[in-house]
Amino acid sequence: MATNDCKVPLEDLRWVCDTDQFDFETTADLPNLDDTIGQERALRAIDLSLGMSESGYNLYISGEAGTGRTSSIMNLLVKRAKKEPAPSDWCYVHNFKSPDNPVSLALKAGMGNQLEKDMQELLTTVRNDIPKALESKDYENQKAAIVQEHQDENNALFSALEQEAKEKGFSLQRTVSGLVMVPQKDERNFTQEEYEALSDEEQKKIDTIGNALKEKLTDLISQIRENEKSVKEALAKLDRSLGLSAVGHYIEPLKRKYAEFSRVLAYLDEVQEDILLNLEDFKGTPQQPQIPGLKLPTQAPSFERYTVNLFVDNCEQCGAPVVYEANPTYNNLFGRIDHVMQMGGVASTNFTLIKPGALHKANGGYLVVNARDVLTSPFAWEALKRCIRNSEIKIEDVLEQYRIITVVSLKPESIPMYAKIIMIGSPWIYYLLFHLEPDYRKFFKVKADFESRITRTPEIIKDYALFISSHCSKEQLRPFDKGAVAGIIEYSSRMVEDQKKFSTQFMEIADLIREANYWAGKGGSDTVTRDYVKQAIEEKIYRSNRIEERLQELIAEGTILVDTSGSEVGQVNGLSVITLGDYAFGKPSRVTARVFMGKGGMVNIEREVKLSGPIHDKGVLILTGYLGGKFAHDKPLSFSASICFEQSYEGVEGDSASSTELYSLLSVLSDVPIKQEIAVTGSVNQLGKVQPIGGVNYKIEGFFDVCKAKGLTGEQGVMIPRSNLRNLMLKDEVVAAVKVGNFHIWSVETIDQGIEILTGVPAGERGADGSYPEGTINHKVDRRLREILENMKKFSAGNEKDDKK
Repeated sequence: MATNDCKVPLEDLRWVCDTDQFDFETTADLPNLDDTIGQERALRAIDLSLGMSESGYNLYISGEAGTGRTSSIMNLLVKRAKKEPAPSDWCYVHNFKSPDNPVSLALKAGMGNQLEKDMQELLTTVRNDIPKALESKDYENQKAAIVQEHQDENNALFSALEQEAKEKGFSLQRTVSGLVMVPQKDERNFTQEEYEALSDEEQKKIDTIGNALKEKLTDLISQIRENEKSVKEALAKLDRSLGLSAVGHYIEPLKRKYAEFSRVLAYLDEVQEDILLNLEDFKGTPQQPQIPGLKLPTQAPSFERYTVNLFVDNCEQCGAPVVYEANPTYNNLFGRIDHVMQMGGVASTNFTLIKPGALHKANGGYLVVNARDVLTSPFAWEALKRCIRNSEIKIEDVLEQYRIITVVSLKPESIPMYAKIIMIGSPWIYYLLFHLEPDYRKFFKVKADFESRITRTPEIIKDYALFISSHCSKEQLRPFDKGAVAGIIEYSSRMVEDQKKFSTQFMEIADLIREANYWAGKGGSDTVTRDYVKQAIEEKIYRSNRIEERLQELIAEGTILVDTSGSEVGQVNGLSVITLGDYAFGKPSRVTARVFMGKGGMVNIEREVKLSGPIHDKGVLILTGYLGGKFAHDKPLSFSASICFEQSYEGVEGDSASSTELYSLLSVLSDVPIKQEIAVTGSVNQLGKVQPIGGVNYKIEGFFDVCKAKGLTGEQGVMIPRSNLRNLMLKDEVVAAVKVGNFHIWSVETIDQGIEILTGVPAGERGADGSYPEGTINHKVDRRLREILENMKKFSAGNEKDDKK
């Protein structure tokens, strides 16, 4: 096999966006993007959830942060909500029968505001009209007539009794203890001595007459009391008649206006009845004397019970409401009851202090919340489940159950819930809830899964250009020309390391757009070009690559040993990726192997010292399977080998170095040196097939930077799995070096292809007799394994003789 056959063609090193496909000069010529880019699966799930009116079809939007989950759903909801009717207004009013349980009233959108104004106008009017009516001469005359009539009747009754008493020798007199009948003599009261001087018969006669008069006096007093009740009833009837005349002609028009709302009519009847029962409150209170320098509280009657708490006002709502609650605490979701501190440190409240939550505002529409915020907010998740289960929004004091002393508070009537709940979160939270929360799957039956990458198509490329145009228009940025748009699209492809995919991490794309605009401004350009996009990318890398540069310095200084020229037996340049937050880079590492006689098998030094992960350990164990299948068909494998990542002081994970470790083993077994100017990456299976790995661009660029620092010789390069060709999106500097022959990229499918490139010696294929061609790598490995086996037999035989002696 010729080495050049495995070289990657220049055109495969990166995908270049063709600017000829664009029919614009700058993004200023393009309209804004109205739709979501890609995400067909998620959009279909969203459409299902929003179209289902049955209970439980709420929506969970799953995906990585920055993939446009929130902006996409908000745009879809706003468009959809405009076509839907505005929901009802909701008001809380005083409950005259049970003041601690305010009543909720539902009215058509815009009528809640009218009811509030109508009741305020009614209150203002009756507070003005009732005192005038109560102070009118007509009312005073009627009241005086009723009182006078009953007084005349009472006077007549007293006069008749006094006359009868006088005729019988008694007088009706008022004392400290009340009215009494006193016997008379010569128009004066009997003295005690005169009474005792009378005969027993005369005394008995006077006592009998006196007792009879006392009974009549008692009956008279009872009758007068009944007359007083009649007076009060007559006065109350007069007041009620007066109140009806002052209030009724204001209430009746309201009843006709709100005739379709039965609960409002019942409320108006209760208001009217309460006003008629409390007319005295409208008379006003006399001004209390004030002490200079001290403001005393007044006991003026309160009329708040006649006002309306416009709880949810949808008068300006065009369509269904769409509410995004950024801080979904319990109070922000379900509302609260405020309190007012009064003199003496007493906190009081009433129905006018009931405040709505996001669920009330979104009722009849859509509520969007972040799943993590809801789950981490105390009481919010459990209350939300109850709300969905019972289809009602209830305002409660959640801390009531934790208080030692019960505090009297309001318990407003619950409001029916008709909102669609949309939760946005990560896939991890979705699966966690699905498996650990029994009610979750009943309440959120639809999942919209947002992809982190989308397939490249001409339509998607056009949408990307529209996205850039929309972002520039929205934030008033400089327009991007064709080259700049192509540069951002290519960067998107590099983000996912796939020539046929684009990233949906629009947050990062938007940041790049802003930064390119900034550098264009620094350069004094009115248009953002590809050069400014490239500068923005380079500046972003420079801000984060301090650790990478330090490692490159250590390699260049020789502190970290990496050879880029010459040949060594059992030594290969492996490649790894280091991720530091939002920045990743490639780092070459020296992998060495040693083989010696023994039965220990494969020893992974990293595993022995617990510096390797399970995936890396699996990759090393696969090597035993490959060697057994390749060379143990006619003999057992009997050798000891150690493999090590030199100068590795942190954990190693992943199987992308398993082919590198196998190459070092084959080199040391065949005693054929490996070219140090070539770095290797790729995992391997037991059949010797080289499998794809991640971070291929970072690995190639990391080794290229080392070679550039030590000097490019034209022989250096990187060998990658052929299945990773579609993942190549190398930076311009590497592509330019390959173009002029200073650097090379090889792609292989099998270990045999790779070992030939690394050593320059053919691998060799096994013949029909099970042997390999003379001089090939596999022949030398097979011969070395036989030698080790024979030496082991001789050594074992010698030990047996010694044991017998």
